[in-house]
Amino acid sequence: MLLLLSAVVVSAAIAWAGHGVVRELSARRHEQAQTRMREWLALFAPGLTAAGEDARALLVWQPLAAAARKMFPAEFAALDEATGGRFPFGPSEIEAAHARWSADWLAWEQAHDVEYKLKTAQVEADLAVTGASALGRARLDAVEREKLGLYQRRYGEYVRVSKALRDLRL
Repeated sequence: MLLLLSAVVVSAAIAWAGHGVVRELSARRHEQAQTRMREWLALFAPGLTAAGEDARALLVWQPLAAAARKMFPAEFAALDEATGGRFPFGPSEIEAAHARWSADWLAWEQAHDVEYKLKTAQVEADLAVTGASALGRARLDAVEREKLGLYQRRYGEYVRVSKALRDLRL
């Protein structure tokens, strides 16, 4: 009987110790997850700021976020819940970045048009004073080529970034 009682006491002690170990491991895992979530918040804070200032930054930061989300789904699910949306970049942030990119393009396009109208008017005014010459026409052609070249480069970038932002939404 004493042997049976000793076995029960030893078993209870082992079970209690095992329970303590499991509880400690669980607490440690929880703390590690909390630490990783704080690290994710700190890591993506500059990306959120950068994407708010320039839509092109989203093209760098969002793939990093997607990779991290795949590696740590539980932590990102908790971050999604805490932030009330897909952390760090959800559909609304991507849509807003695309809208800002388009608005910035339109503003640049208008400024570009005004700038080159002024340049053209200046060359034409010079021609009116000096008379039309081959050099004057060459200057007008150079202004037009410069205007077109800059526009084409900038439009190419606009299209490339717009498509990439669209692809992020898909």
